[in-house]
Amino acid sequence: MSTQTTRLEELGRELGEVIAEHPTYKQYEEAKAKVEDHEEAQEKISEFNQLREEFNVARQLGDATQEDLQKVQAAQEELHSIPVMKEYLLAQAEMVGELEKVNKAISEPLAVDFGGEAGGCCKD
Repeated sequence: MSTQTTRLEELGRELGEVIAEHPTYKQYEEAKAKVEDHEEAQEKISEFNQLREEFNVARQLGDATQEDLQKVQAAQEELHSIPVMKEYLLAQAEMVGELEKVNKAISEPLAVDFGGEAGGCCKD
């Protein structure tokens, strides 16, 4: 392994550690823990995931209806109306915003958006 690769890995670990100590990340982790410990939220997550999976299967088979879609959307709205879930979604959005800033800072000097282009080399 080259010295340059080792240094990049060290910087990557350091960046991860700094992100883990960032207040936005800590808020996200706290909100996530609240959702994980909230019985109603966990029940609604399970219900939503089940309805979404059933809808996806029906859609693949060509059997999905507008009513099926409305059931999934209603379950999602019900889930998102739970206060701990609202808090989690807000914290998640803020964390995504921070990570987008980090991606931009890394990608800018390279003239490549690595976060946005992950998994592909060419644009169609």
